[in-house]
Amino acid sequence: MKKLIVLICALTVATACQQKETRYTQQSPEIDAVKKLIADYNAMDYSMEIMADTAKTYFNSKEPISNEDLMAYHKQNDANYSKRAFLDEDQEYEMVVTDDGETWVNCWLDWECTIAKTGKVVKMPVHLTYRFVDGMIVRQLGYWDPTEIVLELQAIEQKESEAAAEEAMDDAES
Repeated sequence: MKKLIVLICALTVATACQQKETRYTQQSPEIDAVKKLIADYNAMDYSMEIMADTAKTYFNSKEPISNEDLMAYHKQNDANYSKRAFLDEDQEYEMVVTDDGETWVNCWLDWECTIAKTGKVVKMPVHLTYRFVDGMIVRQLGYWDPTEIVLELQAIEQKESEAAAEEAMDDAES
């Protein structure tokens, strides 16, 4: 009987001391990789070394963007700004392992830009999430409300269109 009790105690201690898999953390190599990706974005470096070749990106859409198209997407948007970056303050990162064993890094960031043609500063919260497989990002999702920027760019386009029409009318009159 004593042996049975000692055996049960030994098993209890052994199982209690086993490391459980981390399901949630705020410090991991994957989080560090995402922070580097954000820093590269801020530096306008779109090398995306941490992205798998077959990675799919979804920004406010159900339609995927390939890595090649993602570079063009960023460069096209950058043309509208004299300055843009994710801000350093109030950044939150977490890594989770789902019940299915998928590794995801979520981040909540504040992003700021200055519209090149008007100098208007726009700040917005952004949520990004990244799925990792074998240390590489295979899926990237981003969600934000672009309304303020879209309206500002539409107003610029409207003013430029009106100015061009006015100039055409002046040329036609002379």
